[in-house]
Amino acid sequence: MLTYIYLIAITAEAMTGALAAGRRNMDIFGVSVIAFLTALGGGTVRDIVLGHFPIAWTQHPEYLYLTLGAGVFTVFVSRYMHRLRNVFLVLDALGLVAFTLIGSNVALGMDYQLPVVVVAGMITGIAGGVLRDVLCNRVPVVFRQELYASVSLVVALLYLGLHHLGVGENLNMLASFIVGLGIRLGAVYRGWNLPTFSYQRSLH
Repeated sequence: MLTYIYLIAITAEAMTGALAAGRRNMDIFGVSVIAFLTALGGGTVRDIVLGHFPIAWTQHPEYLYLTLGAGVFTVFVSRYMHRLRNVFLVLDALGLVAFTLIGSNVALGMDYQLPVVVVAGMITGIAGGVLRDVLCNRVPVVFRQELYASVSLVVALLYLGLHHLGVGENLNMLASFIVGLGIRLGAVYRGWNLPTFSYQRSLH
């Protein structure tokens, strides 16, 4: 199940990356690069940090074809994309949770200690979006008020907690996925957020 969700997620993330590039009037090459980094950047950063080689997408070039194709496809259907905003919000939530679980699972399989497993899950979940926003000259969504990175943290911790309790892998994945998706969608549609810090230096 997670594999199919992953494929849907990288396709959706590639399309959101292409739209972000389009808002900055990038050419087709720029669109393709942003689409690729948004979809596969998190996993790439994770593999480099963990020393997990070969990097995942180099062994599955179909992921590369899928993300680049989704980015180019978005260019031609962009005029209709505003009608699918809610669909993309759900798909983005699916991607965040799925990427986090995959990253945590990879680190756990390499026998890293628990804090590293959590960080690996979060890197996989959010790094692609950070790269997209930085290259498109935007404040990354993970650093804004709306719950995003914190959802990735909760998912990674829940996955590890259930693993420690001996819950079966499939049930663990399913439970962590449902909880993470619920929190993220609640943040999107009900405005759940974290407190923000606003500092303005006095001129007097």
